[in-house]
Amino acid sequence: MDKLIFTHFKTRPVKVGHLTIGSNAPVVVQTMCTEHTENVPAVVEQIISLHKAGAELIRVTVPSLKDAEHVVEIKKLLKKKYHDVPLVADVHHFGSEIAVKTAGVMDKIRINPGLFVFKKPSGKLEYSRSEIEQELAEIEKALLPVIDTCKKHGTAMRIGVNHGSLSERLKVMYGDTPQGMVESAVEYLKICERHNFRDLVISLKASNVLVMIDANRLMVERMKKEKMNYPLHLGVTEAGAGQSGRIKGVVGIGTLLAEGIGDTIRVSLSEDPINEISVCYDLLQTLKLRRTKLELIGCPTCGRTRYNLPPMLTKVEKEFSHLNNLSIAVMGCIVNGPGEMADADYGIMGQGPNTVAVFRGQTLIKPNVSQDQAIEVLREVIQKDGKWLEPGNR
Repeated sequence: MDKLIFTHFKTRPVKVGHLTIGSNAPVVVQTMCTEHTENVPAVVEQIISLHKAGAELIRVTVPSLKDAEHVVEIKKLLKKKYHDVPLVADVHHFGSEIAVKTAGVMDKIRINPGLFVFKKPSGKLEYSRSEIEQELAEIEKALLPVIDTCKKHGTAMRIGVNHGSLSERLKVMYGDTPQGMVESAVEYLKICERHNFRDLVISLKASNVLVMIDANRLMVERMKKEKMNYPLHLGVTEAGAGQSGRIKGVVGIGTLLAEGIGDTIRVSLSEDPINEISVCYDLLQTLKLRRTKLELIGCPTCGRTRYNLPPMLTKVEKEFSHLNNLSIAVMGCIVNGPGEMADADYGIMGQGPNTVAVFRGQTLIKPNVSQDQAIEVLREVIQKDGKWLEPGNR
């Protein structure tokens, strides 16, 4: 089976620089700079490093008006030292002013609805209709110059809702819930639509994986009712580091992708952001959404295995990792091996003590091969089939 069985939520295409997010475009992998924005040379070097590692879209924080000037310098220096890379300006407080300044320079801006129009906590327990309408009017007034600037420069906008920073009004009305997150996004979407601006991406992020999943599912259902189809950026925020952080990100993002939801992703880790990129691509390859490297299938082994399988798996990965057009299986024995490696292009399967058989698909090519010769035999088969590429020439 080449693809998972799901109906993809078909979204509208949104241009971000030379990239397209949504529609039939591949899921876009993104990450975020950790260097301080005022350190322009360091930010540029990090962008170059991240882009070379596979990041297709890179976000830079813009916490102040002074930093809005720095992103102009970042863009110029990046083009001079490397080449243009699609960049996102991350805007939180003082949203309107900073967003207007950066929307003319960056390829996309991200605003947080919960912080875009700053409101001091009031302690209200309920809001009247007139108070709700007044607050929405304030949001529209602040957002309109940003919309106009985005339209003028062809800049996309992400409406990035965070579970931890919902506005006081929405928490009073809906509680600290996925529904409140959806309502926050929809308010901004409707304002943008009233002003004929639809180059929009949505995100609904939470540190709680279940909240993040529920919010995105609800968002899709709400968009269907509203006849909207905006691309979704998926991520679990504040996921942490190490194995725990990776599992949180993969479970949240992977669950939704498997259900046909999601157009761009970031696996957020409390580490060097370069570490996020390989996790994203591994996730996409596992779900058959992107193919970026060798597909390796490995038997967990049991008492039936009569050759040293773990080192063989390591050798296969080392010798053939550059063949991103192929899948190779390393199986323990003939009991489950043939069926479980059925989708692989090639396979090595245990046959007897310290011996293996080499397969092309499910066809036996060479039996009774010493485990020490298996790698060379497999290489010869791949070369004979015309599928071999020298490292660096893929």
